[in-house]
Amino acid sequence: MRHRVKGRKLGRTASHRHATLNALATQLLRHKKIKTTLAKAKETKRFVEPLITKAKKNDLSARRYVARFVKDKEVLKELFSEIVEKIGDRPGGYTRVVKLGYRAGDAAELAIIELVDYNEIAAPKKKETKESKTTEETKAKKSKKAPKKEEAEEAEVIEENKEEKAEKKTTKRKTSSKKKSDESKKEVKEEVKSEAEEDKTDSETDESAAEEKEDK
Repeated sequence: MRHRVKGRKLGRTASHRHATLNALATQLLRHKKIKTTLAKAKETKRFVEPLITKAKKNDLSARRYVARFVKDKEVLKELFSEIVEKIGDRPGGYTRVVKLGYRAGDAAELAIIELVDYNEIAAPKKKETKESKTTEETKAKKSKKAPKKEEAEEAEVIEENKEEKAEKKTTKRKTSSKKKSDESKKEVKEEVKSEAEEDKTDSETDESAAEEKEDK
């Protein structure tokens, strides 16, 4: 039984566990917020906070002690210059662990660990003012009105095209009817001419026959 036994082994050997915690602490101090499993986040919290408390002394021994765990020189410099100043007189509780639920696949419980004083920098939130809301609403209304105008214009164009097609059809019908009437008139005239010519030929034949009888 593990009665009165502190810490978690995290399924690693001692050296592997120390290396994991060193890496997690370095990344937390660099990015101010990291996502990992809940067990690792809790162990990182127990590991990092004493280092930050040690760094608040800001002397040579504290630098050498923290440098044993944080190998990155830039992160070490940032810890002693910016992070310690940002923390100020906070008496511990430099980090926060937030649960995220379970990971798909192995169902491991996830969490976020972040520095409390850098919460705004790590996860900036947009403050919505009344003006921004009104501008967004007006933009949404304009975007809704725009397609209606486009639809109305398209409908007008379609109606104009329909009217033009109807006019063309009517003009075609009129021209065709005129042509037919002209053709019928021509046919009537030709028939009348042919009948007149036939009458003339008949009259001429009758006259010639009468003259022949008289001669006899």
